[in-house]
Amino acid sequence: MNIHEYQAKALLKKFGVAVPEGHVAFYVPEAVEAAKALEASGNKFFVVKAQIHAGGRGKGGGVKVVKSVEEVKEKASEILGMTLVTHQTGPEGRVVKRLYVEAGSNIKKEYYLSAVVDRKTKTVVFMASTEGGMEIEEVAAHSPEKIITVSVDAASGIQQFHARKLGFGLGLSGETLKKFIKLIFSLYKAFIETDASQLEINPLVETAEGDIIALDAKYNFDDNALHRHEEIRELRDLDEEEPLEIEASKYDLNYIKMDGKIGCMVNGAGLAMATMDIIKLYGSSPANFLDVGGGATREKVTAAFKIILSDPNVKGILVNIFGGIMRCDIIANGILEAAKEVNLSVPLVVRLEGTNVDLGKEILAKSGLAIIPANDLSDAAQKIVAAVK
Repeated sequence: MNIHEYQAKALLKKFGVAVPEGHVAFYVPEAVEAAKALEASGNKFFVVKAQIHAGGRGKGGGVKVVKSVEEVKEKASEILGMTLVTHQTGPEGRVVKRLYVEAGSNIKKEYYLSAVVDRKTKTVVFMASTEGGMEIEEVAAHSPEKIITVSVDAASGIQQFHARKLGFGLGLSGETLKKFIKLIFSLYKAFIETDASQLEINPLVETAEGDIIALDAKYNFDDNALHRHEEIRELRDLDEEEPLEIEASKYDLNYIKMDGKIGCMVNGAGLAMATMDIIKLYGSSPANFLDVGGGATREKVTAAFKIILSDPNVKGILVNIFGGIMRCDIIANGILEAAKEVNLSVPLVVRLEGTNVDLGKEILAKSGLAIIPANDLSDAAQKIVAAVK
């Protein structure tokens, strides 16, 4: 789960992370009042930021630095309601429905800082770089030596030497280093206590006054732990999520919408990835990632099938089931149940293997539906690609 920048900063502030003063606004008059409040606190310039769940907002025209309340009104009028297109939104972009009006900062130096869960080492890894404001992927590709990494074992937690290594790597010293070390400890506490999966501060800035503040914040959480954090679940913005993914979450389906035209229903994440790869190999592209899981019920399979068919880009469907815990007859009955409720007007290729496979094939064969059977994954991929073409 992802949240907006202003929500992330409010949460980080509770853990002692220094952030600029700011206010959220859903309407232009609210943006003006926010700017007036900041001006009354002694701020001379402001930043008007579009709030969407995507990076690259500045390059897309969604972040503006202004020097007066009147300019805040002007830029807020331009940004609210605009369709903001960035490298992360895709060409369709996102409609901006809320703004963050923030106090300007007297920036001396920008840094990159993030914390992520490293599944390989089973640690929280901090990454820091002097190349603040840049995408970390670009830094890794062109200047990997500028990335400092530190792994923190959950059993021992964050230690002084972790924070000092990061700070020294960024060239910090004196009081600025002390403030940075304090920030690292606060970030780690926030990361662990909120069950975060990623926490990115880009840029983290050193001000002319010697302060270290989070000028931006991207905060992601482990969905599996949200039952422990009702206050974080309430921050979810459904307007920023794909409607079909929201519907899938109601049935505990692992579904991600993609840009292709072949809908996929598979059991198991690895098999789902292999299915998408082989569709690409034979010349087409997947419309989704959908893992129904190992113990899916007939109702769950029916829901999955209807979600796939709800995507207007889907021109064909490939069902690829390897039945271990999952029984092939349940998949077959789920397909038939969905076909009764939804007008099936696209080619359907089904590959079944494993538990009760003969019964599953028999159910489909006697259904009267125009189902194209497949013997293996390669056969199935070639048949659905040919049928769509």
